[in-house]
Amino acid sequence: MSSSSTIPGVQTPLAPAYTPNPNPTTTKEESSATQTIISALNLLKHIEGGYFAEIDRNPLTIPNPFLTTSTTPSNTQQTAEKPFSGDNSIRNASTSIYYLLTPLTPQGHFHRNKGRTVHTLIQGRGRYVLIHADEEDVGGEKGKKRIESFVVGKDVAKGERSVWIVEGGKFKASYLLPEGQEGGDDERLLISEVSL
Repeated sequence: MSSSSTIPGVQTPLAPAYTPNPNPTTTKEESSATQTIISALNLLKHIEGGYFAEIDRNPLTIPNPFLTTSTTPSNTQQTAEKPFSGDNSIRNASTSIYYLLTPLTPQGHFHRNKGRTVHTLIQGRGRYVLIHADEEDVGGEKGKKRIESFVVGKDVAKGERSVWIVEGGKFKASYLLPEGQEGGDDERLLISEVSL
């Protein structure tokens, strides 16, 4: 294994702080503090990993700007086929969710949104990895795309982000990081996302 990373701005190769459950059909119990948060926020398991709950769905509907331009490969699984209205020609102006990663669900798998998403840190630390698949190839090398990685957390003086924006068309993944030297069962990353 190389001692340096190929991702610009990342000094050493990335390695998970928590190992994802290799058999997601087996259920382990979250810590009682984490279970309290899951219950209080009415969080559900998310298909991409972690937990989520919808916070808000803007009642304003707008023409769907994504009808005519689709960069979605045919083998991609969509998580929502149609909006709540059932009319694909319109969409809600925005939706908001809570999103939670825990030591038992420490990874949000790569996915992409069609529209811009604004993320806000509520609690914890994590790493985001973005693949800019919608941009030109890097250095003219076919299929080579720009990769970006950053830490989200409270230590903004060290470059951690507490608010970050991911434009539509970018692949993104998230990973739980411990807040201290050693992570425990009560570590978690809780954020909100507003999709526009």
